[in-house]
Amino acid sequence: MDRFFNIVLPLSRRGFLTAGVLSFAHSLGEFGIIIMIGGNIPGQTQVASIAIYNHVESMNYDAAHTLAAILVSLSFVLLLATYTMNKKFKPVSFI
Repeated sequence: MDRFFNIVLPLSRRGFLTAGVLSFAHSLGEFGIIIMIGGNIPGQTQVASIAIYNHVESMNYDAAHTLAAILVSLSFVLLLATYTMNKKFKPVSFI
């Protein structure tokens, strides 16, 4: 158990960080599972992907494009931050 916390976990830090950020960025634009399982309670809950869908349905393309641009920008910033943080973490050398 000590080997796991002292060797495996420090070496896996970059992978855990990348996996967490990529899964969050992927879930930003997820639509299918949200519409099937989560749904949309009018006036109470709304996620960005369903808001974009609602704007397109009502032919409000400017609002849909704005929300899509925000999602793309946020995903880009998250990926850039992940890349930057991964460059900061130097692999631990045990030799």
